[in-house]
Amino acid sequence: MRSGMKVAVVGGVFVVVAGGIGYGGYNLWSGVTGGSAGGGDGAQGKKSGPVTAEEVTSTAEDFLAAWAAGESDRAAQLTNDPVGSGPALLGFREQAKVSAATITPGAATGAAVPFTVKATITYEGVSKPWTYESSLTVVRGATTGRPLVAWKPAVLHPKLTTPSASIRTGAAKTAAIEAVDRSGRALTAEKYPSLGPVLDQLRERYGDKIGGKPGVETFVDSGVEGVADSTLLTLSKGEPGKLQTTIDADVQAAAEQAVKRYGKASVVAIKPSTGAIRAVANNPATGFNTAFLGTKAPGSTLKIVTAALLLEQGLVKADEKTECPPTAMYQGRSFRNLDGFSIDGGTFGKSFARSCNTALIKKIDDVKTKVGDDHGLSREAKEVFGIGLEWKTGITSFDGSLPPAEGGEAAAQYIGQGAVQMNPLNIASITATAKEGAFRQPFLVPKDLDDRPFATAERKLSAPVARQLRDVMRLTATAGYGTATGVLASVGGDKGGKTGSAEVDGQESSDSWFTGFADDLAAAALVEGGGHGVDAAGPIVARVLNAD
Repeated sequence: MRSGMKVAVVGGVFVVVAGGIGYGGYNLWSGVTGGSAGGGDGAQGKKSGPVTAEEVTSTAEDFLAAWAAGESDRAAQLTNDPVGSGPALLGFREQAKVSAATITPGAATGAAVPFTVKATITYEGVSKPWTYESSLTVVRGATTGRPLVAWKPAVLHPKLTTPSASIRTGAAKTAAIEAVDRSGRALTAEKYPSLGPVLDQLRERYGDKIGGKPGVETFVDSGVEGVADSTLLTLSKGEPGKLQTTIDADVQAAAEQAVKRYGKASVVAIKPSTGAIRAVANNPATGFNTAFLGTKAPGSTLKIVTAALLLEQGLVKADEKTECPPTAMYQGRSFRNLDGFSIDGGTFGKSFARSCNTALIKKIDDVKTKVGDDHGLSREAKEVFGIGLEWKTGITSFDGSLPPAEGGEAAAQYIGQGAVQMNPLNIASITATAKEGAFRQPFLVPKDLDDRPFATAERKLSAPVARQLRDVMRLTATAGYGTATGVLASVGGDKGGKTGSAEVDGQESSDSWFTGFADDLAAAALVEGGGHGVDAAGPIVARVLNAD
């Protein structure tokens, strides 16, 4: 791209200006075009191979000029998807109500060209500036050999992440909300970026229920029922209604900072005695809410549920001896401990604290004898820990899945592998249930706000079982041999924990999981590709627990 090139509006005409010379003027109103048509094959025939630097420059230049001019058809022909890009480019002017724009490219990196859009939105006599950054990539057309912009909606705006999404300007569909934490402190996406998608959903669901009035906004229309819109620019404010949430601003701030250490990390904190969600954070902060919607194998953090099952069935006691050999076999499938360790003459509490896989696998036949099939763990997860029930948190959430399984697959579930699917919300809730002795459905806003029913588990843990489950988690966090002792050393109060790692097909490093409690706060974290639980997810949970 030529240094200093811009796309601007001069007297109703969008032009590309480079070095003070007008390039390719496009009349927005008449549709008359000038300058290079660009991109043709000419007499040289179809080209092949990677695009050249010159092709990247000229193609990006022509595309940006046509887009800025409102020439959506011409801009679309400079992409590899004219059918998909044409309506989106047209909508930039007609639906988003862009009346003027300046597009300033950055330096190309290979075939990628970043750019900054400085636009003016005009709606019903009100105008407001709007600035954002995006990028495009130039590729060679598969059939023509022409250099073309690789189209995806995110070229138009980075928040257009699906083909159904579009940018619109007009009266907001729902009233704005003024979200506050449990103590009345303001919660905004600017201060707490991970709350951006959460606040969008809360507004979608409750904006009209708390007395607010809609304003005029430029927003991303998801185009999907049940998926919240996202505000990009406010032209005129309505009257936001105040929405009290269960978030604790201090815990949320700690969670936001903790996940920033890793490329893909998520954490959730819950108050065990009530189920109130104190924090939810993701990195990246925008986009998919892995903390609430992730579907990942949780590794050894699920051993909390397995331990509860064995304790309830009377097959182990925290302070009594249990086997922990280096390996164990179940119906033709072999399982081993990390680095093949074993414990001679140790208690179940020590086996749990050191995350012994084989101590659990060796008990599966006994469980089957007690309950009559391989589905004991699946029932324990649902009936005691509320997994798979329809949680009504206040926003969309995945409530965990531990489906009935047979044979070796059932054995894999005992150590959090196989078909088990969880996210930090689920694991934090499991830990909260272990701490409290009973399942309290997690929630972000009070249920009386919309009279939604909370999920309830069939039964709670008996007092002796709940005490032993807490005890083995305490050993994990305090005993010299506990896998969580070091990382939770800075955490005070009554504390317990569980480390975990989960192997993922095609991923070089395992996912790092960690969960723990301190007094009346439980938290769980996931770092994708982070390795051992104590190394990556552990420090996140420790920081969150220390914030309360």
